[in-house]
Amino acid sequence: MNEKMTRNIGIMAHIDAGKTTTTERILFYTGENHRIGEVDNGEATMDFLEQEQDRGITIASAATTCYWKEHQINIIDTPGHVDFTAEVERSLRVLDGAVMVVCAVGGVEPQTETVYRQADTYRVPRIAFINKMDRLGANFEEAVNELKVKLGANPIPVFIPVGTESNFSGVIDLIKKKYLVFSNEDQGKTITEQDIPSSMQSEVDAWYERLIDSVSSFSDEITELYFEGEEIGSDLLKRTLKKATIARQALPVFVGSSLKDIGVQSLLDGVIDYLPSPSEVPPIMGIHLKTEKQVEVPYAKDKPPLALIFKIQVDREAGAMDFVRVYNGVIRKGTALMNISKKKRERVNRILRMHANRAEEVSELEAGDIGVIIGFKEGRTGDTIGSEGAQILLEEMHFPIPVISVAIEPNTLSDGDKLRAALSTLAQEDPTFTYRDDEETGQLVISGMGELHLDVLVTRLTKEMKIQARVGKPQVTYRESVSKTASGSDTFSKMLAGKEHAAGISMTVKPLPSGSGTKYRLSAKTRGIDEIYLEAVKRGVTNAFRGGIQFGYEVCDLEVEVTDLVYHELTASEFAFEACAAMCFDKVAQSAGPMLMEPVMKVTVVVPSQYVGEAISSITSRGGLVHSIESRTASEHIHAQAPLSQLFGYSTALRSATQGRGTFSMEFDHYEQKTR
Repeated sequence: MNEKMTRNIGIMAHIDAGKTTTTERILFYTGENHRIGEVDNGEATMDFLEQEQDRGITIASAATTCYWKEHQINIIDTPGHVDFTAEVERSLRVLDGAVMVVCAVGGVEPQTETVYRQADTYRVPRIAFINKMDRLGANFEEAVNELKVKLGANPIPVFIPVGTESNFSGVIDLIKKKYLVFSNEDQGKTITEQDIPSSMQSEVDAWYERLIDSVSSFSDEITELYFEGEEIGSDLLKRTLKKATIARQALPVFVGSSLKDIGVQSLLDGVIDYLPSPSEVPPIMGIHLKTEKQVEVPYAKDKPPLALIFKIQVDREAGAMDFVRVYNGVIRKGTALMNISKKKRERVNRILRMHANRAEEVSELEAGDIGVIIGFKEGRTGDTIGSEGAQILLEEMHFPIPVISVAIEPNTLSDGDKLRAALSTLAQEDPTFTYRDDEETGQLVISGMGELHLDVLVTRLTKEMKIQARVGKPQVTYRESVSKTASGSDTFSKMLAGKEHAAGISMTVKPLPSGSGTKYRLSAKTRGIDEIYLEAVKRGVTNAFRGGIQFGYEVCDLEVEVTDLVYHELTASEFAFEACAAMCFDKVAQSAGPMLMEPVMKVTVVVPSQYVGEAISSITSRGGLVHSIESRTASEHIHAQAPLSQLFGYSTALRSATQGRGTFSMEFDHYEQKTR
């Protein structure tokens, strides 16, 4: 593999922006597919799960490899629905660049903003593709402006459309100053370069001026050439723009219509011209195990292997398929590696390169590569794998917490074990899905990111895994926290098998700002105390976090500081310290003003302007708080916050209030004290 000729990219967008259709065209033009599969017909290559085909949406991120102009492009197609945001998150973690598909009609929509922020978190360079220029209401200039206003990006169009809506006929390459026409006869494969229509010359000149003005801010050479009236070479423009894109200071903008086969090859050229190869991206961050300090991990072929598991898919025949991104060295078939996160040795039995649902077996994966390893037993999403002596732990991935739960039970007792095994498989694949036994009701409870997320998982249980189960009504996953700081201590002493087990612990519990999660600190003197007892204390506290304080819900936004330990060598045991830590937390937290916390969602309601009043009333009647209203060409976007418990059945209520014209999307924002 030539790393200079490799691109690891993701395709991301809001639901229905045309992301999967764009990917299908890419696979067709690169020769990976012999014909184009349409989403509307349930034939999309990357949507190979049965449910994706049924629902017409992307649920799981799929990986594929294709080739364009001697470059290897590894593509990860990601979901657009907010319930599957974790799929996007883990994909972005391993990408070197991303293509952001934006609808020319809808503009920058809520999920586009979310994935853009996620990409910022992982420092991923991007290019934008304004799609659906053939649709009624398409507006290129407005979409470009929204990229600037809503995302705070620096959009630099390198292509502009010729015509719009039904008159959309091609694109103009601003750098080459050529009009590109895509043939209808061979689904856009043949591109004809023509001179710019005279009617558009002044418009093209204005856009070109904007392009030069934007790019010259990154290059003194371009500025000089411009002022001297000299010709600015296309190579210089592209080189400068690429540098700015990698530094995330520029967002090159392309335009087209994937459905009409216009502009996708130009986008492929843009991937090669402006997005970085594995060796061109800044070093990723890791933690050195000995020093526990952050260190840079630059791209290196000649170092021992180091890779990250970013996704797990469980195959009936092959078992766990671990999708990995290799950052250093070479991973070879038949070798042993260390799961550095778990401190377990694993064996590489097989290595695959994925083409959506088709696999090609290969003997090795090099630094910069994305592929699948079969043979790992303990691998989980976010684990670092490397050579035996590796001391680097790559930055962990953080996933949002599940906010909605349903009770589930098998139709027959004999299905009970099957159901648990299936849930374990789903939890292995999806880090935002959890299941637990409710001690009070004795029910098995599953939790996820939203109603659609759970609906998809339950359908997978019944259809794919052939397990019949009864599912309860969705319930809100509450949390518990504390309102004030409290300190206290507790002791534990018990005779077991003729031996005394004893421990004593003092701790302070204090509230943290919203969104802080839970923190554990040990400030007690630990000299002479074995590490296993300190680990037992931490385990006791963190397990107690899951058991709650008053209501049995997991805790959030609080910190526990262990300030003192009572230790006697003869009576000390792991069991005693773990039990004492849990008892002490329970006692102290009870006196720290426990409170019930409920999830509050960020809601965006989209309605025609005549229904704004009804939409606002529908959200405020459910305890919502409207923050802003944004006017678009054909609709109004109402941004609000509302408690999740009040939003069940809201889509029906909204449709009824707006005569079927209103839609909404929501995502988790924060937990706050439940007052009703």
